[in-house]
Amino acid sequence: QVQLVESGGGLVQAGGSLRLSCTPSGRTFSGYNMGWFRQAPGKEREFVAIINRTGSNTYCADSVKGRFTISRDNDKNTVYLQMNSLKLDDTAVYYCAASTKWATPVYSFDYWGQGTQVTVSS
Repeated sequence: QVQLVESGGGLVQAGGSLRLSCTPSGRTFSGYNMGWFRQAPGKEREFVAIINRTGSNTYCADSVKGRFTISRDNDKNTVYLQMNSLKLDDTAVYYCAASTKWATPVYSFDYWGQGTQVTVSS
């Protein structure tokens, strides 16, 4: 069983930056593809970014492409989401997730964190 813990959320002004971190507890996650999702109030959970096991391949949603970067450090057992040029629409709870598949749908991911709130203010 993999338990994921996110950190780094908070309140930031539009145009600012935040870096989210995700660390699993209980075991290493180097054998998993890792993803970030987000869910705004009243909306469905949506895919943000995914990175493969080695960190050699990434894919981001069009809505964040060029602004967000996903990365991982398997030695530190941590995955990151660097978020730059934040917009009001980026306000959401951000979730880290792990999957054995290279896929973006929510149902493709096996393990989830509890989420961390990101609020972008004007």
